[in-house]
Amino acid sequence: MIGELLPESVVAVEAFGEEGVREFGDAPLYPQEEALLERAVAKRRREFTVVRSCARRAMEKLGVPAQPVLPGERGAPQWPDGLTGSMTHCEGYCAAALVRSADLASLGIDAEPHEGLPEGVLSAVALPAEAERLGGLAAGHPEVHWDRLLFSAKESVYKAWFPLTRRWLDFSEADIDLTPATGPDGSTHGVFRARLLVPGPVVGGHRLGHFDGRWTVRRGLVATAVTVHQG
Repeated sequence: MIGELLPESVVAVEAFGEEGVREFGDAPLYPQEEALLERAVAKRRREFTVVRSCARRAMEKLGVPAQPVLPGERGAPQWPDGLTGSMTHCEGYCAAALVRSADLASLGIDAEPHEGLPEGVLSAVALPAEAERLGGLAAGHPEVHWDRLLFSAKESVYKAWFPLTRRWLDFSEADIDLTPATGPDGSTHGVFRARLLVPGPVVGGHRLGHFDGRWTVRRGLVATAVTVHQG
């Protein structure tokens, strides 16, 4: 699912539901990772293990020896030299996407349950212009939880932003415009553009004013991905 949103240069590995837990959940953790889970509940341990197993399998597919994935500044994962990537997990789904740094400057992925946001969250996430556009989108495609999709897109934008800037990006600092399409199988997917309302990162000698991404709604999930190309 996530892989369909990303360029061919990106290796994406994902795990769905109990089947994914059985496939990835028994993989051993490195001691440094185990140390982070001393007080973790079972759900946290399971998601932590599965998503890192996905990441290590992606490393192997890129010809990079498997190694620990530890949180760095602001919790962002620390990747092996020469790689950049992103991870996501929610109820019933985990995924990791990795790519060589020579192929992409940065990427961000996010997956969420396809259901409405809790009360009060949208007003904290959406700019007035975004909220207005969501109303129009809902009229045309009422089958999509647009509030959750917007939230996921902002998460992907931040995950792509932070490795390039090492700075926080508030929800109010990117204005996201979502564009829908309908696949031949009736599935809903599309693209989005995040217009940065603060100075963007400099990549390849150029300051970026926006990030572009793709999204899909499938299997009870909404997934988003942002890629930032080199120069």
